[in-house]
Amino acid sequence: MNATSWLLFCSLALLTAFSPGPAVLLAVSNTAAHGARRALLGSVGNALGVFLVSATAMLGLGALLQTSAWLFGALKLAGAAYLIWLGLRQWRARDDLFARAPSPAQAGAPRRMFLQGLLVATTNPKSILFFTALLPQFMRADAALLPQFFALTLTFAACTVLSHLCYVVLAGALRGWFAQPRRARWFNRALGTGYAAMGLSLLRLRPAAV
Repeated sequence: MNATSWLLFCSLALLTAFSPGPAVLLAVSNTAAHGARRALLGSVGNALGVFLVSATAMLGLGALLQTSAWLFGALKLAGAAYLIWLGLRQWRARDDLFARAPSPAQAGAPRRMFLQGLLVATTNPKSILFFTALLPQFMRADAALLPQFFALTLTFAACTVLSHLCYVVLAGALRGWFAQPRRARWFNRALGTGYAAMGLSLLRLRPAAV
């Protein structure tokens, strides 16, 4: 993989990472509820999920998803159910979510947010199919595959963290503006609707969609 191919891949990775999706919604909602520092734990979990999904694609499991209707359907249902659950929880969040400081009872929140980010990445079959289709386009068959895999995957993970950092900073800057209960309520419902819509979109996903 030469520098030109890497720059092209990096551009595509940035475009994909900055496009609003479940992980972006998670970063924004966690920033609103817990602050920027804790929200970034979810982004780190999501980056690890990206690495695992990419490894899954490299192992050929992405191709297996395209041929096994049962496996694809099971993962699709799991991912859709998780996103819809996140949407319902966000929709029902308290009105003062943006103004509420984390309490001692939320000591387990960092671990929970890390796992949320990980689950959002790993339960989305679209991500696996995406990497299955994308990675081979940027890898040279006549060169060692493992270094190329790490270079591409770590690049994509870094782009993911960078995009989430930007969204977290933006959400943090607007956190005070959303402190009013009415604004917080509508923003929570908008995020909840976004989660649910993305979950429902997974139900319509087909292996041939990539």
